[in-house]
Amino acid sequence: MKRSRVNAIIAEADAFMRGFGYALPPFAYLTPDQMRARRAALSAIIDARLGWDITDYGQGAFDSKGLFLFTVRNGRLADLERGRGMLYAEKIMISRRDQIAPSHRHNVKTEDIINRGGAKLAIELFMSTPDGAQDREAEVCVVCDGIARRMPAGAVLTLDPGESVTLTPGVWHAFWGEGGDVLIGEVSSVNDDLTDNIFAERIGRFSDIEEDVAPTHLLVSDYARMLS
Repeated sequence: MKRSRVNAIIAEADAFMRGFGYALPPFAYLTPDQMRARRAALSAIIDARLGWDITDYGQGAFDSKGLFLFTVRNGRLADLERGRGMLYAEKIMISRRDQIAPSHRHNVKTEDIINRGGAKLAIELFMSTPDGAQDREAEVCVVCDGIARRMPAGAVLTLDPGESVTLTPGVWHAFWGEGGDVLIGEVSSVNDDLTDNIFAERIGRFSDIEEDVAPTHLLVSDYARMLS
C-alpha cells in the first residue's frame, strides 16, 4: 500500500468519525516530527501501540480486504496475567461496504464489537474445534447485548447501529459493512495485535508500505522503525 493512500484513508476516516460525533484524543494529530521530538513523553502511547492502524493484510487490495482501526487505549499483558491494573482496551474501526476483515480468532482477547453508526455490520461466525480450526458443524453461541444467540455454523449475524456482540477466545469471526460503511467500536481485554490474531488464511496482520510521500501521521506499525 502506498503511503499516499494511507494518508488519504486517515483523512477520510477522521472526517467519517467526526460525522458521528466521535473525536479522537490529541495524540492522534501529532506529526512524525512531533512524535520523534517527544519520544520519551509519549513512551506509554508508543509501547501500548495506541494510534492509527490501516491494514490490507498484506494483500494489496484494501477496498475489498482491509480495515481501518485506531487504538484509543490499551493495557499491558503483564497486568492481565496478574489480574490487576489496566486490563482493557478500546478501538474505533471503519469497515467499508463489502470490505472484508478476514476470518480470525483470538487466544486471549475477549471483545465486544459494537455498531456505532452507519450501515449494518455483518459478522460471519464459527466456533473452534479442539485444535483451534474452524468448526464447520458446531452450533455458534454468542451473547448480543446480554441476550444469548444460537445460530448454525457459518451464520452471518447482522448488527444495526447500537447493537453489539461479545466474542470470546476461540470464536472465529469475519466482518464487513452491509449496504454501506459502518463505524465500529471495540471494547476488549488487553489487545496484542502482534501475537493474538490467528487467521484462517495465510495472510499478515499489517500492510507493507511503499514510501511514495511523507507520512501525515505514523501508523502503529511504523513506531519500531521510525521512532527507535
